[in-house]
Amino acid sequence: MKHLRFLNKYFYKYKWWIVPGVFFVIISNIFGVIPAQVIGHAFNLITENIQVYNLFSGFERQSIIYDIFSYSLFYFGALVLFLYLIRGLFLFFMRQTLILMSRHIEFDMKNEIYAHYQKLSLGFYRRNNTGDLMNRATEDVNRVRMYVGPAIMYALNTAVQCLLIITSMYMVNAELATFCLLPLPVLVVTIYFVNTQINKKSEQIQEQLSRLSSFVQERFSGIRVIKSYVRENHTKAIFAQESEGYKQNSMSLVRVQAFFYPTMLLLVGLSTILTVYIGGKQVINGSITAGNIAEFIVYVNQLTFPVTMLGWVTTLIQRAAASQKRINEFLELHPDIVSGKVDPAHFDGSIRFNEVSFTYPDTGIKALEKVSFEIEKGQFVAVIGRTGSGKSTLANLIMRMYDVDSGEILLNGQNLKNLQLGPYRNQVGFVPQEVFLFSDTIKNNIAFGLDQVTDEEVENAAKSAAVYHNIVDFDLKFETMLGERGITLSGGQKQRVSIARALIKEPKILIFDDCLSAVDTKTEEEILRNLGRIMKGKTSILIAHRISTIKNADKIIVMDKGKIIEQGTHESLLDLNGAYREMYQHQLLEEENKSL
Repeated sequence: MKHLRFLNKYFYKYKWWIVPGVFFVIISNIFGVIPAQVIGHAFNLITENIQVYNLFSGFERQSIIYDIFSYSLFYFGALVLFLYLIRGLFLFFMRQTLILMSRHIEFDMKNEIYAHYQKLSLGFYRRNNTGDLMNRATEDVNRVRMYVGPAIMYALNTAVQCLLIITSMYMVNAELATFCLLPLPVLVVTIYFVNTQINKKSEQIQEQLSRLSSFVQERFSGIRVIKSYVRENHTKAIFAQESEGYKQNSMSLVRVQAFFYPTMLLLVGLSTILTVYIGGKQVINGSITAGNIAEFIVYVNQLTFPVTMLGWVTTLIQRAAASQKRINEFLELHPDIVSGKVDPAHFDGSIRFNEVSFTYPDTGIKALEKVSFEIEKGQFVAVIGRTGSGKSTLANLIMRMYDVDSGEILLNGQNLKNLQLGPYRNQVGFVPQEVFLFSDTIKNNIAFGLDQVTDEEVENAAKSAAVYHNIVDFDLKFETMLGERGITLSGGQKQRVSIARALIKEPKILIFDDCLSAVDTKTEEEILRNLGRIMKGKTSILIAHRISTIKNADKIIVMDKGKIIEQGTHESLLDLNGAYREMYQHQLLEEENKSL
């Protein structure tokens, strides 16, 4: 239960929902117990007046007694119906307070979890898979909601109902009450163990269903590869195998449930038999009336549901505690990246790396080692190097997706860690190496970084990214809906839409992280020309593999194994006759071979 203490703040917030909810629980159960007493009185009326009715057999007054008897039974029936209607009304109020409160708590929890996820750094998402993150914000929250709503409501209802019924039973006859209640503890224990088995098997089914869903999702995403390698039958066989496991677990659950309900009915029936047998003996002795037996039978049947709920409520609490523990694990995490307090409004785009070293915390890979360089305001700087040389790490550090291990990154002489994170990132346009587009319209994908944007601004950004003519060829033009991860577009089109999304912000710094790899040479030249026009007087950083892309840069930084091995202009680097010249000659040779 210690993990569920986290929810106390919500209970305090919604205390004025809980207080009337508890009141409605008590009132509804009072109106649930009284009908049993009315039925007992009605039963006594029947048994006592039948003899009187028979005494007047053959007399005219027998019909008068029959009418009086009928009116009395109608009165008792109407009274029972009225009492149950009142009980139903208060049960409605009970659910309208406690269950609605649970929905409000669910809403608050999901928002709190999502807001906390947004604060956590990029490294958190690299260490955790998306499915698990989603499960904690959906399935786990739903289990907690079942605790703060139905579990608490039924626990309160069971406690109040049992207290009222058992008190009423002992007030009538203690001996009969004791014998009536004898099977109920056995029923409670049975229900608890059976529910534990049901819960365990339900968890297994849920896990199997999750694996099955993940398998299907992955295969559908990779359907092109499956068809290319003619592996349809293979994947179908694996799916059938996974489905067989799901079927076996489901059948096992059905068998447990099939045992549960007959057992419950057997124990309830046993309690009813004891009531009739012991009560009958006491009626003969004159200790109680026949109406008391009818009253006790109603009590026993009323106790069946709340006792059954005990096992279910226990299971709900166990599952909620486990889910809340998983939720707390993430909510207790603190973001690695903490925003500074300095307003970056006067930032002009100058950047300086001073002896920066960085190792990825999740893999232990040393990406940068004592890297130092300077980018002046308005410069077009290119970064080139082999795969794994640390180029993308530079972009991540400038965006402050990670913090440096040692050294410092200065912007206008101010340490990057001291700047307000949100306002700073708003001044940076970033086009990542792995393009991601949302399942939305092309227009909304381009305008993603801005709250308000005109159609003209969207079109201009698309023209600057050399994707405008591709978009207007679609039937719905900029209102074209993209499929999952932008699957509607080709690789080059996705890259250019991503570039348009960065350009529309008119950032002070623009970072291209090898995002022109799927673009042909002619389109690349058009984008770079537009970039020179848009980013005039602003800082541009282009990470690339092709030297033809970056040879016009004001400064070229050559990296290898996390270190800067050369830097300068295209001509000065060629004159060095080092690694850059070697890459340049190698790429020229490749282009000549392609042209043959």
